[in-house]
Amino acid sequence: MEKLLNRLIKENEYLVQYGKVADYIPALKNANPNEIGICIMDVEGNLYSGGDYNKKFTIQSISKVLSLMLAVMDKGEEGVFKKVDMEPTDESFNSLYKLDLPYGEKPSNPMINSGAIVTTSLIDGRGEEKFNRFLEIVRKITQDDNIIYNKEVYISEKETGDKNRAIAHILKNKKLIEEDIEDILDAYFKQCSIEVDCIDLAKIGIFFANGCKIPNTGEALCDEEIGTLVTAIMTTCGMYDFSGEYAAKVGIPSKSGVSGGILGIVPGRFGIGVYGPALDKHGNSIVGYGILKGLSKELGLSIFKSNTEGRFSCVI
Repeated sequence: MEKLLNRLIKENEYLVQYGKVADYIPALKNANPNEIGICIMDVEGNLYSGGDYNKKFTIQSISKVLSLMLAVMDKGEEGVFKKVDMEPTDESFNSLYKLDLPYGEKPSNPMINSGAIVTTSLIDGRGEEKFNRFLEIVRKITQDDNIIYNKEVYISEKETGDKNRAIAHILKNKKLIEEDIEDILDAYFKQCSIEVDCIDLAKIGIFFANGCKIPNTGEALCDEEIGTLVTAIMTTCGMYDFSGEYAAKVGIPSKSGVSGGILGIVPGRFGIGVYGPALDKHGNSIVGYGILKGLSKELGLSIFKSNTEGRFSCVI
C-alpha cells in the first residue's frame, strides 16, 4: 500500500505548477506547494502513509463536516435543516449573492461558508464553550489531546474575514442565526484554524466510515444515521462547485479545505487524509484531487462502482 501511495504522489506532483496556494488569508500564503502527503486508515486501525503525511496544516473547511455533525447532535436533523438546505450548488465556497436574492431563503448546504456559519451557530454553548466542545470532539476522534488551533491563522482569518461578516449579517437579518455575530464568527474562525496532519484526517475519515465509532476503541459518539447524513452531503457538496465532476471521476465522499487538505471516506473500509496546498480554481487541492482519482481507480474505491452482480454498493 505505501509503495502505491508514494507512486501516486510522484505521478501527480507535476500538478503543483497549475495550482496556487491560498493567499486571501495572509497566514496561509507561506505554505510550501511542494509538500504533499497522504495517509490511509482501515477499519482494523492499520495506517498507511506516504510523502509529507505528518506535516501540520489548518483544517479550514474540513471542519464543516464536524460542525454539521455536532449541530445535528445538539439540535436534531429538523432543527438544522430548517435553517440550511442540503442541495448542491454552483456557487463558490464564500459566495453570498444567492443568499441575498428574494428566493434565497437559506444557504444551499452546510459545506459552503454561509451554511457552515449557520451550523456553527447551532452548536450548543456560549462564547468559548461552543469552540471548546468542537475542539474536544476533534481530540476525542483523533485520540490526541495535544491538538490545538493555530493562533496566527485564527488572528489572520479574524482580521481579514469581512466577507464572512457580510454573510453573517445577511444570515442574522434573515433570522437564520440568533446569537451575537462576532461570537459565532470567533468560534468559526477558531474551528477552521485547528491544526491537523494527514493521520488526523484519516482518523476522522475512518470514524465516519465505521459508523461514527472512534478508531481502535470502538466508542460510538453519535447515532450512525448522523454519520450517513454527513457522508451523503459530503458526496454531493463537499468539493464546492466541483462536487459533481469529483463524484463522477473519484466517487469517494470527500471534503476539502483551502489550506490544501482533503478528507476522504470509503464507507466500511477506509478513512483518507491528503495534503497538498496548491489549489485549483474551485479551492480544492489540485494534487490531492489527482492522487485521490488515481487511488480510487487503482483500488476500486468509488461508492458508485457496481459489484460483480451488477448491483451498486456503498461498501466495497
